[in-house]
Amino acid sequence: MKIRSDILRTYQSLHTWTGITAGLLLFIGFFAGALTMFSSAINDWATPPEYQLSQVKAGDHDVLLQQVLSSSPEALKGVTISFEEGSSPISWYGHGSARGFSMDDQVWHATLNEQGDMITELRHVNELSMLVDYLHRSAGIMGELGHDQAGVYVLGIAAFLYFIALVSGVIFLLPSLVKSFFALRKEKGANRFWLDSHNLVGIASLPFHIIIAVTVIVFSFHDLFYGGLSQVYGDKPMFGGGEKHEEVRYELKDLPSLDEIKQATLTYAPDYEVKSISLSRLTTEHPSATVMIISDRTLMRGPHNDYVFMNPFTMEINSSSVTTDAGQQGVWGAIVTSFFGLHFGSYGGELGRWLYFVMGLGGAFLFYSGNLIWLEKRRRKQTVEQSRSSHFMANLTIGVTLGCAIGLAGVFASSKWLSLGDWNINIAYMWVYYTLFLSTMVSAFILGAARFSILGLKLFIALCVAVPLNSLVAIVIPSIGIWAPDSIADLGIELGSIGFALAAFYALRRAKKRVYQGEENSIWYCPNINKHQKTVSLA
Repeated sequence: MKIRSDILRTYQSLHTWTGITAGLLLFIGFFAGALTMFSSAINDWATPPEYQLSQVKAGDHDVLLQQVLSSSPEALKGVTISFEEGSSPISWYGHGSARGFSMDDQVWHATLNEQGDMITELRHVNELSMLVDYLHRSAGIMGELGHDQAGVYVLGIAAFLYFIALVSGVIFLLPSLVKSFFALRKEKGANRFWLDSHNLVGIASLPFHIIIAVTVIVFSFHDLFYGGLSQVYGDKPMFGGGEKHEEVRYELKDLPSLDEIKQATLTYAPDYEVKSISLSRLTTEHPSATVMIISDRTLMRGPHNDYVFMNPFTMEINSSSVTTDAGQQGVWGAIVTSFFGLHFGSYGGELGRWLYFVMGLGGAFLFYSGNLIWLEKRRRKQTVEQSRSSHFMANLTIGVTLGCAIGLAGVFASSKWLSLGDWNINIAYMWVYYTLFLSTMVSAFILGAARFSILGLKLFIALCVAVPLNSLVAIVIPSIGIWAPDSIADLGIELGSIGFALAAFYALRRAKKRVYQGEENSIWYCPNINKHQKTVSLA
């Protein structure tokens, strides 16, 4: 395919500057986003085994529910009945709510003892997975704008630039795509190798990146989109429904059994399994039951489940709000559901989650390698001294990428130890992450990208290895109070940590070779270190 050289240069410039402008923010979003694919496993791993109360026998949920509703007025506002093993049978918020990221939420847990009496405990919600999701959605940018984090809007702008970078990158790569797609030319220097790797990852996962770019834009600015569409729809609901129902205040004694609610749900959505039922506003004119259902065979709206909404007293299903294929959402409702499902990757089951995890990490690599390519292209090969702008971008790149990785690794490494203290663990998580992130940023600028890339990778490896070592300590000294994995999912978190450590060890070897034995006119070459390391073999 023949494209004029001036057009190619224009698109290459557009690709470069949009990528550089948004790349580091998107690195955080993608790196943390990859981890969110296993948020349920992260929560289970970070939560002490005794945090959840014992599950009750089938059929006893109704007995417990009646005791909870009669003795706890707060539960009338909203209560969740879980049917999953490893979860408290009933819980409700004593402070806060399930919406958004809050560090001081407290939840009541309830179960029955052997005599059939209710036992309740009030506990802080462990928000480790929510911290990861917060970084994924906002890149860690603090502050609020309206009812959402300011970082969400910043990341939305970055996603728009990211989409432009994708389109422009494909256009200027088209002439050489066929002959160089699978080429990884190490023998032609670091710049060519990074460029080939960047192009391979970008083109191979292009559909995924387009999906993520578009959905992030929609999520970030959905309020503006809805506001614009409301000018067209007027008083008519965009998402279907809008039927007026007679307002009736129901009595708790008329509440059907949970089995009846489950059966009504499964009749409506037969290919699903009921995960939990959330009852809310039970003593008002607008009672609601949100039934969380799961299936690996359909496109689900949430990261882990679909929803069926109904009146818990009449069991009338609100089909316009149901997120399954059986619902009658209308055009816009179906579009929004599709955006959620495509972004979360929940429609593909475990295989889909793993694919999104790998492609999420690939996206993080894409932005990191893009910065390296930019730095290599601006290298002054006639002199050892590089421009201040190149040093600044190198320090910033290492500071942000390693800062995010070290911060998250530090949170995971300290999580079980933090649970031993008498403090709000979610605030402690934030302190650990931001302390490590900011310290890494400052250190990268003080020591320089070359020297700190080695120190930072060593610290990241140590923190990753600390995660399974903590479990070894728990096994050897059980009285200390921390715990070892008690499920395959928990063990998977620790095996994943070892995998990150091994990948970082490989990167460390490459970084050492680049710093100690690299080209002298590179910003990655550190002569002060090199004088003492020339005799060191790094092969």
